[in-house]
Amino acid sequence: PRSDAWRPVMRRRLLAGVALFALWLLVIEARLVHLQVIRRDHLVELAQRQQNRSITAHPQRGEIKDREGRVLAYSVDVDTIYAAPTDVEDPAATADALCRALACGVERRRAVEERLGRDRGFAYIERKVSPDVAWRVAALELDGVGFLKEDRRYYPNKELAAHLLGYVGIDSQGLSGVESAYDHEIRGRPGKVLIQTDARRQVFGRVERPPTAGATIELTIDKYLQHIAERELRAAVREHGADGGAVVVMDPHTGELLALANEPTFNPNAFADSPTASLRNRAVQDIYEPGSVFKIVTTSAALEEGAARRDELFDVSAGFIRIGGADVLDMVTYDVLSLEDVVVKSSNVGIIEVGLRIGPERLSRYVRRFGFGRALSPDLPGQSPGIVHRPGDLYDRGVASLSMGYQVAVTPLQLAVAVSAVANGGELMEPRAVRAVIRDGVREERPRRVIRRAIAKETAAELTGILEAVVERGTARSARIPGFTVAGKTGTAEKVIDGRYSDVDHNATFVGFVPSRAPALAVAVMIDTPRGAAYTGGAVAAPVFRRIAEASLRRLAIPPTNRPNPAILARAQAPTPAVLRAPPRSAAAPGASSGRRVMPDLRGLSARRALEALGPLRVGVRLSGDGFVTNHEPGPGAAVDYGSTVALDLERRPEHPPGC
Repeated sequence: PRSDAWRPVMRRRLLAGVALFALWLLVIEARLVHLQVIRRDHLVELAQRQQNRSITAHPQRGEIKDREGRVLAYSVDVDTIYAAPTDVEDPAATADALCRALACGVERRRAVEERLGRDRGFAYIERKVSPDVAWRVAALELDGVGFLKEDRRYYPNKELAAHLLGYVGIDSQGLSGVESAYDHEIRGRPGKVLIQTDARRQVFGRVERPPTAGATIELTIDKYLQHIAERELRAAVREHGADGGAVVVMDPHTGELLALANEPTFNPNAFADSPTASLRNRAVQDIYEPGSVFKIVTTSAALEEGAARRDELFDVSAGFIRIGGADVLDMVTYDVLSLEDVVVKSSNVGIIEVGLRIGPERLSRYVRRFGFGRALSPDLPGQSPGIVHRPGDLYDRGVASLSMGYQVAVTPLQLAVAVSAVANGGELMEPRAVRAVIRDGVREERPRRVIRRAIAKETAAELTGILEAVVERGTARSARIPGFTVAGKTGTAEKVIDGRYSDVDHNATFVGFVPSRAPALAVAVMIDTPRGAAYTGGAVAAPVFRRIAEASLRRLAIPPTNRPNPAILARAQAPTPAVLRAPPRSAAAPGASSGRRVMPDLRGLSARRALEALGPLRVGVRLSGDGFVTNHEPGPGAAVDYGSTVALDLERRPEHPPGC
């Protein structure tokens, strides 16, 4: 009947609907399997990238201080601009806005746009920017752009002790000097910042594990002794038109480095802008043939081994000695010299005769006993061990060269350590630049360490007497310091240029210690290629030693040991107008009624005018030298008490014209 005709139609429609529904379910199940099983790991990672952002928080580096606690390096918080590229909708427009604030060039803008276009959750835009740049970017309120706090290394004294301190990279990692050698202690432990966002990119949670600050490093150097060493080295290099130089000042009893200076130098705040050559630590990295200063080693070996006595005579009247088919000359021809005078007059002929008596085996043994041929300090990265030949490679020509400081390559640091061994009675000390590591308030001292005994106390005492004679009546008379006995040795060595020894290029060296019988300082000075009529160690390097040692002894309050200069009491007089133009400030200071005045700048004035200027201060005056004032302690602008003593350094040629 017609009433049942619709049933087949409905059945087909129902079956079609069921089939479509089953197919839809199958597709949904397949999609779920695809998303939840096959692509699960990828989607979980994507969700974490979108919802959770983990950023490393760099720790603040510890401070570096000098031995008196004065800060030489510290870190400050600065802003770093970063972006979350997945949150940036229009990379090109965002890059344009950022580059207007950052003053980017065309290439920089392209790099920023490329970073913003990457499929990643984090990218640096600009590291460690200045506050005004950070303010300009923040004012843009750009989506996906944020700020992090990082630390930036700052060296408040700029070039002071730059090679000793070193410098750090963009990620605050130590790249040179103490910053590198003690990077593990200084850098601290990094932290983590976890930022959680919702589907609309709104931050709803932040979890931080703060970084741990690094340890404080206390150095052995004295900031003021370092300044003195750098000042005098720089003046000598400029005066003699030299290529550079190095100075090492040590406490011979402890091995502590009180100053380590290099010229040319650099500013570690902007080390990338400095020439590569100025970054080199000449005091520990440059090796050279030391010349006659090495006669200290030869003489030590002769005295210690009984190969020669101090008063034994050597005939050097020929003025030369023939070794291996070549003649070695003395600069001056002498007649007969004792071993002491061989060193005092720096006779090459005499010291070669001594060296040949000692022989290659014993001489080489003492070369190594004094620390040559090895790196000496754990605190100074990049040290050169120098060059020391094996005894089997030393024939008569080699022994002759080694005896007078050739055919061996050393560093200024090694020379300072060697002369310190003579000064302290024969112990070879490990040179140290770090005095203590301070972590969480706990101070960990770095102990004094004796590497070995180089020579006996008796030998050191006898050699000290010889080196005193070198300064008193020999080649180092320009190293004499009024009121103190000084021991030392000069050296002038020809440089090797294109495989041959040069007649015009030399290295000038002086090593010495003062006071010689109770040493407080051991100093090594090396001037690389001084130009002009004066090029020897006695004429170029010894005066640098004198100026550094004299100022340092005053700084350390070491009393004179030999014929101290009496203090001169300047009478109170009205200073002349010509004198008053030198001081940077008025001679009177607030609080003068309490007995304190401000020290004027006396540099460049004659002794008479300097005394006139000091008259109203009612102080005692100690003069050193004659001529014009080149330096004085206390320095310009320092507070001076009535009745205190002012020390004036005088030289014939003023380093600073009046009025400077």
